[in-house]
Amino acid sequence: MASTDARESTSGSMEAGVGGPTRADVGVRTLRGDRWWLAPLTTFVVFFGFIVYATFRAFAGKDYYSAPYLSPFYSPCLGDCVEGSSDFGQPFSWFPLSAALIILIFPLGFRMTCYYYRKAYYRAFWLSPPACAVAEPHGSYSGETRFPLIFQNMHRWFWYAAVAIGLILTFDTVISFREQTGVDASGHPTFEWGHMGLGSLLMVINVVLIWAYTLGCHSCRHIMGGRLRHFSKHPVRYKLWTWISKLNGNHARYAWLSLFSIALVDLYIWGLAAGWYDDPRFF
Repeated sequence: MASTDARESTSGSMEAGVGGPTRADVGVRTLRGDRWWLAPLTTFVVFFGFIVYATFRAFAGKDYYSAPYLSPFYSPCLGDCVEGSSDFGQPFSWFPLSAALIILIFPLGFRMTCYYYRKAYYRAFWLSPPACAVAEPHGSYSGETRFPLIFQNMHRWFWYAAVAIGLILTFDTVISFREQTGVDASGHPTFEWGHMGLGSLLMVINVVLIWAYTLGCHSCRHIMGGRLRHFSKHPVRYKLWTWISKLNGNHARYAWLSLFSIALVDLYIWGLAAGWYDDPRFF
């Protein structure tokens, strides 16, 4: 009681938050003398730029496939897609908008509910708070207990979807090493394996970064070992948990790198499909 009274007397007033009083009424925004605003500003500029680019490409509905490369924004292509881009059929061929809008909700939901991305865009877009030891402008705080932020609890379910998307992107990367050589007597396309272009290399880098980000997820780490009481009884899961923990330590780095690689691969395929340049072939 004494310590509580002391805190209340020194702070002047307390604001109600989750579970009771949590915030002191500090007279200055921050005592930090460094450029604390640089990190959230950089995050805002980069994220906003990616949002603008991804939104434009998602609604474009064209220039997303140049055999054998399919943009990760449109994979799997399940809508009314251009010829050759639908390796899993077109069950949503009736969909009137861009095919990218059918599947982007899953990787987008995974990243939007990611623990690292929450920290990044809470600070950069909502200033909640903008940086450590810097007061935020909001008068109240409810955490992630109310609409719409309560849906952040769906992160694990989006992780399952992200694994499926990762497998599909891996498939896209593998088939980027083949080229169509013609058609057989039945009219089916024939392929020859062992070819590699710059697009194949970019897709390999992209899928490696995506898997590093996906498997380094906090939910993946918890799924693998979070509920085990005795690691000694589960040596395989323990070994996997240690590998995932190493990826988890660089989760923020892979979150950024995979974001850039996705945009780069899409931009490269866009240029190929639009005829801006040819794909350099290594073999």
